[in-house]
Amino acid sequence: MNCNKTVLCILTAFVFSSQANLLWTYEGGSAPEHWGELSEEFKVCQSGFNQSPINIEDAIDGKLKPLKINIHTHAQKIINNGHSIQINVNDDDDFSIDGSTYQLKQFHFHSPSENKIKGKQYSLELHFVHSKEDKEIAVLAIMLEEGAANPAIEQILKNIPKEKKQEKELGLHIDLTTLFPKDKSYYRFSGSLTTPPCTEGVVWLVMKEPINASKEQIQKFQKALEHSNNRPTQPLHGRLIVN
Repeated sequence: MNCNKTVLCILTAFVFSSQANLLWTYEGGSAPEHWGELSEEFKVCQSGFNQSPINIEDAIDGKLKPLKINIHTHAQKIINNGHSIQINVNDDDDFSIDGSTYQLKQFHFHSPSENKIKGKQYSLELHFVHSKEDKEIAVLAIMLEEGAANPAIEQILKNIPKEKKQEKELGLHIDLTTLFPKDKSYYRFSGSLTTPPCTEGVVWLVMKEPINASKEQIQKFQKALEHSNNRPTQPLHGRLIVN
């Protein structure tokens, strides 16, 4: 399967390696520093010049307007795929940028955060993965820090499957509004998937304002993941960050 040809394959890369007999991990001999050696398909993880995540600093004032996000409440399935806790959706959540509309496909979590903001690493990072008709991918990232309990996070935690790689139907509507900050200002840069095959050409939008989750909720996520699932920050190689 050539993962550069279909959105489905690219999005699946957030879940499993595209080659069933190749397992990438966050530890040991198949940890991030070795991803580019695991497969010809993964070489860009090592050789790419637009890799994610990054440390966000020295942003240029591009006078970006706050995002207008259409947030709904439907989520279909939840899975602990061994790399992250992921919720797959089939709804019309979307946002528009550059005259194009991106639709939400899935969202998942990383602990600790993959991107950093001015050197600060957060307890959790939430990635909303979107695509548009021409197959371009956009990731909307939101940081989570310790604070008040978050209702949507609580619903997700209650439904994490006990078995890994087993999808579970969500028989409820999750109110996603509490997963977005009130201030929709953001940083923007060009990057890649943060998991193999590390495909580049991904539009990254990182919200400036974090949302809250309680200490207990954060600890439950970390326990469910069993290990850290953050790729280290990558060199900018001259890329610009705009806000």
